Amino acid sequence: MSIILMRHGKPDHHPGGRLPALAMEQWCEAYDMSRVEDAPPDRCRQVVSTADYIITSPLPRARSSLAKLDREPASIDELFSEVSLPIMRLGYPHLPAAFWLTVLRTLWLCGYAGSVESFQQAERRAALAATTLIEHSSKGNVLLVGHGIMNKLIARELRKAGWLAEKHASSRHWSTAIYHPPFIPSEIE
Repeated sequence: MSIILMRHGKPDHHPGGRLPALAMEQWCEAYDMSRVEDAPPDRCRQVVSTADYIITSPLPRARSSLAKLDREPASIDELFSEVSLPIMRLGYPHLPAAFWLTVLRTLWLCGYAGSVESFQQAERRAALAATTLIEHSSKGNVLLVGHGIMNKLIARELRKAGWLAEKHASSRHWSTAIYHPPFIPSEIE
């Protein structure tokens, strides 16, 4: 009865050159449509083999990661999708996408969301996602193939609910985090 949070593999999205912040909207759309280009490490295959119930985000990079592991999801749920980046309507300066990703995610963490889900809304969604995973854990070991930021938010909610981390969530591709239910000591009479 554990919950495994796995981040998808490395997407086949290869950003190049410099672009304005305004172009990050199309960059993110292309990233969201990308599939995974690399093979999962053996450790992921071992962890996945313990899963009794598998959930995935509907985004292609998560679904294609699961396909590379030769597994089918029991559930595909938008609830577990990655948090979108806010958009800035700046046509200048042209800077590397990695710079804009850092700036936009930092702004989002500081409260700027624009037209996308805010940090507080994402936290509420993560709480619901954690509750959903906990409910599914009654079926055995649950595997979620998801995304970096959302997996970290879900992990935080699992810890708040008393779940114990064997391994914490990471931002690396193919990383896994494993959580076990809270230990409730019996009453001493």
